Amino acid sequence: MWENFKSIVGALAIFLILRAFLIEAYRIPSGSMVPTLLVGDWLFVNKAIYGAHIPFSNSSLPAYREPRRGDVVVFVSPYQADEAARGNDPTPTLVKRLIGLPGDTLYMRKGVLYVNGIAQRQGYGAAQVVPEVANFPDTLFWWQKKVGLKSSRFGAAPAQPTHDDWGPLVVPPHKLFMMGDSRYNSKDSRYWGFVPRENVRGRPLFVYYSYNADDSDRPLPALTDIRWSRIGHWIK
Repeated sequence: MWENFKSIVGALAIFLILRAFLIEAYRIPSGSMVPTLLVGDWLFVNKAIYGAHIPFSNSSLPAYREPRRGDVVVFVSPYQADEAARGNDPTPTLVKRLIGLPGDTLYMRKGVLYVNGIAQRQGYGAAQVVPEVANFPDTLFWWQKKVGLKSSRFGAAPAQPTHDDWGPLVVPPHKLFMMGDSRYNSKDSRYWGFVPRENVRGRPLFVYYSYNADDSDRPLPALTDIRWSRIGHWIK
């Protein structure tokens, strides 16, 4: 019995170490990263690449490399007061695409994102009919008024930022700017601001399991509506 106990404890310790510092599973709960990631995708996340976070501390292990513009990144969200008011987790763990690095100048005009003055390839759904949210002056954008440039070679920031018309703003040191690939279905840095570098938790590797969790009409879709073609899909 003692030998069996030691084996179980040893296996559990190895699992916890791997989960804390190397690889962790993550489930996609929303469509903010469609078509790169779908609702119902289950991912393995590389936690070591950007420097694994040491549990119960504010420190991380050395990184293999720094996050690069265009990476899909798992991170802890900055505090979201509106979610706290609804009784939800105000600092959820999210997955988005890294759009802006420290020193980058970002802005959007008529739904087109510009990084350092260069128009970027549009996210999923950019060609669809522009929804009303595009020009709605949501109060969640008001944080940008403090950081928007009053004058620059790209023009001045609008007095009232909106979903499709904001900036220019400069990403501060040790901060990152994240956006979802599905631009009109993503609550991201446009709403809650810059992400501290220390909030980064890893980079998704590949989909190890996937099922139609969004609009399946089958009973027990996790077993009966599996997306076999998604399994093994590498995330770019």
